[in-house]
Amino acid sequence: MRVILMTGKGGVGKTSVAAATGLRCAELGYKTLVLSTDPAHSLADSFDMELSHDPIEVKPNLFGAELDALRELEGNWGAVKRYITQVLQARGLEGVEAEELAILPGMDEIFSLVRMKRHYDEDEFDVLIIDSAPTGTALRLLSLPEVAGFYMRRFYKPLQTVSAALRPLVEPLFRPVAGFSLPNKEVMEAPYEFYEQLEALEKVLTDPTKTSVRLVTNPEKMVIKESLRAHAYLSLYNVGTDMVIANRIIPDSVTDPFFKRWKENQQEYKKQIHDDFLPLPVREVPLYSEEMCGLEALQRLKETIYGEDDPTQVYYKETTLKVVQLDDQYSLEIYLPGIPKEQVELSKTGDELNVRIGNHRRNLVLPQALAALQPAGAKMEEDYLKIRFAQAA
Repeated sequence: MRVILMTGKGGVGKTSVAAATGLRCAELGYKTLVLSTDPAHSLADSFDMELSHDPIEVKPNLFGAELDALRELEGNWGAVKRYITQVLQARGLEGVEAEELAILPGMDEIFSLVRMKRHYDEDEFDVLIIDSAPTGTALRLLSLPEVAGFYMRRFYKPLQTVSAALRPLVEPLFRPVAGFSLPNKEVMEAPYEFYEQLEALEKVLTDPTKTSVRLVTNPEKMVIKESLRAHAYLSLYNVGTDMVIANRIIPDSVTDPFFKRWKENQQEYKKQIHDDFLPLPVREVPLYSEEMCGLEALQRLKETIYGEDDPTQVYYKETTLKVVQLDDQYSLEIYLPGIPKEQVELSKTGDELNVRIGNHRRNLVLPQALAALQPAGAKMEEDYLKIRFAQAA
């Protein structure tokens, strides 16, 4: 299955681009699902038809769906939710309040990943196009497998083992005092099973032959900056971007003086997009005179972006992470376009290298050749953070 994630700052038009991409894939004979994981769904408006949690046929070979986080939660996390509800009710909360608080913040984001993994495993579709949440949320999603692995390996697995051993001894004394039972095997295993799904999905997301991100941006200063940051953070998580789509460019046919300054600014920002994202291919899309709603409008958008192309191709293959041997030393090179070295924080614990840029962190499990070595310096060169490893003095 080919997976294409559309992301960008809120309001840049990524839903329309996702829908148009799906339309082109379907025309080429690929059985295609366009899945919206954005909590503020607008995919149904783009197709101009009702959609639901389950895939609905839009036209031959083309299906659409909008994620219902509550349904995903009940199907994958029901045992844990019921246990948390039981605990809260025992502490005096009413039924509805306990039910609401049992749904932990961010669960809707997490279960969009589970939905992606299920479609990938079922292999019912040839192409899965994700109309994702705005960049900030999307990046948190992509970091989840890495973050979950950090906590599961260090804390949860040991806790699970201890809990299973102590439960028969402690339970008879615990329930009369606390008013609720200790978590059973089903409740304790659910988080780890969930993590295993995320870990398997990470292999799909970081395989550039299977998964690509397409960044949708507008020729505006703030939007371009966020897109550049998103590109760097995607590289940090080893997720490849293969195209940038510059949307809503005022066409030359608009000659109204009111738009003169807008057009001049856009000319500068359009050049900046091509320069800053080089060597990624950039496709330009004009600002249309009507909304991109309905198949007729999407047909025009599809032709503008792809023409006769096959959208499932990998337009550019980024090498986001590589290890280079230098005599008796090694260099770990991470592709971080546009990120100054001063913004990068590095630390090493055991066989893991912690890389932090602002609020984004990645724990890299180092190859065996590097695990026994220590970082001996770092520099930014041609958009790569190059970290030297050598024997400790």
